[in-house]
Amino acid sequence: MTERRSVLITGATRGIGRAIAEELAEGWHILVGGTHADTVNELVASLPSAEPFVVDLTDDAAMADAAARVGQLDALVHSAGGIVVGPIAEMDPQAWRDLFEINVVAVAALTSKLLPQLRASHGQVIAINSGSGFHTRANQSAYSATKHALVAVTNGLRDEERGQVRVTSIHPGPVDTDMQVTMQELLGGTYQPEKYLHPADVARTVALALEMRPGASVDYLSVRPAG
Repeated sequence: MTERRSVLITGATRGIGRAIAEELAEGWHILVGGTHADTVNELVASLPSAEPFVVDLTDDAAMADAAARVGQLDALVHSAGGIVVGPIAEMDPQAWRDLFEINVVAVAALTSKLLPQLRASHGQVIAINSGSGFHTRANQSAYSATKHALVAVTNGLRDEERGQVRVTSIHPGPVDTDMQVTMQELLGGTYQPEKYLHPADVARTVALALEMRPGASVDYLSVRPAG
């Protein structure tokens, strides 16, 4: 029997992260990343081969300790993230800092701690970015700024680790998730799930990147609603 490859998915208990865990469950050993042990363990119990990775990614010491306990790792998928909306004129400076902490700093910090394992396996790093990593709209400047910064992180990492670790940035359009519900509520918009991607659509793009032969790298993937 072929040994399963191992993947750590942050934000794996809901939305896109959970869809990725379910998409990869058949052939991978899943490290289920999340903040709350109860929801993490619930998902772990439902998967064929999985273990918990419970940590607050904004707690540097806790994150470093959790990363140090990770053994073999073939892929790291960054799906955890947050959102803040509102006009720049009304945004609290701390809201900017907090959003950058989870959407950018945590991604760079966790990747840094796990690079030894990923280099050893010639593994992959996949960041779930957004269409907002390419453009900015009114009242979404803070969120878009973090996603533009995440593009810079993945571009830099790709050049630094070329030949050792492959790096993919995935940019979905609107996805039918709790985060999209929150965004539309904050923006005063109408939630129309039939016009959005399903989380499974994004999960399949992750699987595609992971299925590429070692000599091929998918640098960017953009997936949009067809309608």
